[in-house]
Amino acid sequence: METNRTLGRSGIEVSPLGFGCWAIGGEWSDLGGQPLGWGKVDDDESVRAIRRALDLGVTFFDTADVYGTGHSERILGRALGKRRADVVVATKWGNLFDEDTRILNGQDTSSDHARKALTASLTRLGTDYVDLYQLHLSDAHPDQGARLRDLCEEFVREGLIRAYAWSTDDPARAAVFAEGEHCAAVQHALNVMQDAPEMLALCEELGLASINRSPLAMGLLAGKRQGPQDAGDIRSKPPAWLPGFGDGSEADPQWLARIDALKDILTSDGRTLAQGALAWIWARSPRTIPIPGFRSLAQAEQNAGAMEKGSLTAVQLTEINQILER
Repeated sequence: METNRTLGRSGIEVSPLGFGCWAIGGEWSDLGGQPLGWGKVDDDESVRAIRRALDLGVTFFDTADVYGTGHSERILGRALGKRRADVVVATKWGNLFDEDTRILNGQDTSSDHARKALTASLTRLGTDYVDLYQLHLSDAHPDQGARLRDLCEEFVREGLIRAYAWSTDDPARAAVFAEGEHCAAVQHALNVMQDAPEMLALCEELGLASINRSPLAMGLLAGKRQGPQDAGDIRSKPPAWLPGFGDGSEADPQWLARIDALKDILTSDGRTLAQGALAWIWARSPRTIPIPGFRSLAQAEQNAGAMEKGSLTAVQLTEINQILER
């Protein structure tokens, strides 16, 4: 059984697994028509999945204002309802979008926008505070980061947020945010195929939680082997930052071969492949909190079921490193 985690220095306790709410935002795109969602969704199914996760002990939900251009936040707020106080809600800001056309149309690092974005998120989520507020612009200039960190401290004093973080894969940027008293975490990519030793070392050194996006490599570590994706799915036209999907017609054969080589270890003790991928993350560091996405009740149950099985052993971790030659 995997035990609860603390969100860094904040003292906020969360389940060892969070639920990432990008996929439940539905379809949206950028100005050039590049899909940024995961295809069509059934909002009622999303609500059922979130409530089932709550029943199974998941207390951490991560979304962003831009997911589905506001839709993900609305669905999460609807699903939590009166149980808002039982959970820890994380959302993000920094992107500009049009809710009506469902199009991402820019970025804004200004203090004015941050305050407006937070107010709008609170409204969509149906709450009067956010537990963890995260800057969603991974490559914003560190000087902008420092200014927005200080603004987040103001938000904490005003009772609008409890803690904050930067969603970035750059340890130097994460360290800038970590200079603030109420910085609790960094959100970054981490999965068995994409390790992040420098970021995990930084989290250990500075007392931050490591919130892990892409823990299932966008479905590849959940055994997804389907051919061409739906047109509204980001994996149908994968951007440069999305590895493992080749040209979008199907998964990268080299990635699949490496995942196949790990299968016996990841599916040990009756785990599904996805549960094994989450178990690797927990074994990697006691500060990790993976946030797999979901679009169905079945996915929610499978992901939550990983908590019961707990983490892989140190021996299994070493075996995986040997297979992947790292």
